[in-house]
Amino acid sequence: MGVSAAVVAIDAGNSKTDVAVVGPDGSVLSATRGGGFQPPVVGVGAAVDALAETVGRALEEAGVEEAEHVSACLANADLPVEEEELAAAVHARGWGRTTEVRNDTFAILRAGVDEPRGVAVVCGAGINCVGMLPDGRTARFPAIGRLSGDWGGGGGLADEAIWFAARAEDGRGERTELAHALPAHFGLPSMYALIEALHLGRIAPGRRHELAPVLFAVSAEGDRVARSIVYRQAEEVVAMSTVALGRLDLLAGEAPVMLGGSVLAARHPELDDRIAALMSDRAPKAVLRVVTAPPVLGAALLGLDRTGAGPAARERLRAHYA
Repeated sequence: MGVSAAVVAIDAGNSKTDVAVVGPDGSVLSATRGGGFQPPVVGVGAAVDALAETVGRALEEAGVEEAEHVSACLANADLPVEEEELAAAVHARGWGRTTEVRNDTFAILRAGVDEPRGVAVVCGAGINCVGMLPDGRTARFPAIGRLSGDWGGGGGLADEAIWFAARAEDGRGERTELAHALPAHFGLPSMYALIEALHLGRIAPGRRHELAPVLFAVSAEGDRVARSIVYRQAEEVVAMSTVALGRLDLLAGEAPVMLGGSVLAARHPELDDRIAALMSDRAPKAVLRVVTAPPVLGAALLGLDRTGAGPAARERLRAHYA
């Protein structure tokens, strides 16, 4: 069977994977969803094996064997060397004649802009930032946590809130309502009880992320410590985005800055207002927008960019996800 699809678009996150097979005219021939993509946990081979099940269903439903191009935006593809390794593993599956792997933050950026130009900051479980230009130049950070200088995201915010709350309860730090609100979220009477429950595994480590919304609620009530954490998150978002804008020579003119991820998509007023105030001072011409389109759209648009599809194909694709 010949090639009858332009792009296999893959958006693979830690918790879920979306795949779309897109025709040369921008029509979506099929769309499937699968589980998370975690090569650091299971290894590259096993992670791509899991990906293959979802991609295989998408190709079968579309009635094609391969596409002209595979555009894969993958979680955990944080370094160029990781992108290269994953690109080789994905290309070996024969899903497309050519293959490009990018970090999944690029999908969020491309989903929110009309052309591949601008910067995106994603603040979900962690934090990341990328930028790109139509000529192919990019700006990015390693974004592998504190090791690479990152701070924040849902996990980081929760850990910081726990740190301040623990010190407030035992007298080492400033008083804060977080010392009562955080354990209360889990039905516990004190920070000591919460620390014990987390340390002994009675509360799963992944549930720490539930404390980020508690932090924002306490901050909204005027708690000084909680607000300082929220403001620091705003500083990190603005620092990453303005550095990326500067690397791409986009500070002087109007440029989109797309905001995505669960923390930023929640539209916490204090965080939003602080980001806007800081950006107006440091990058006054930047245009802030929250991305609401699904990231698989961005992966597909990157694929259509690569295959040279025209504006009508991109508009048809966007209309499908509107």
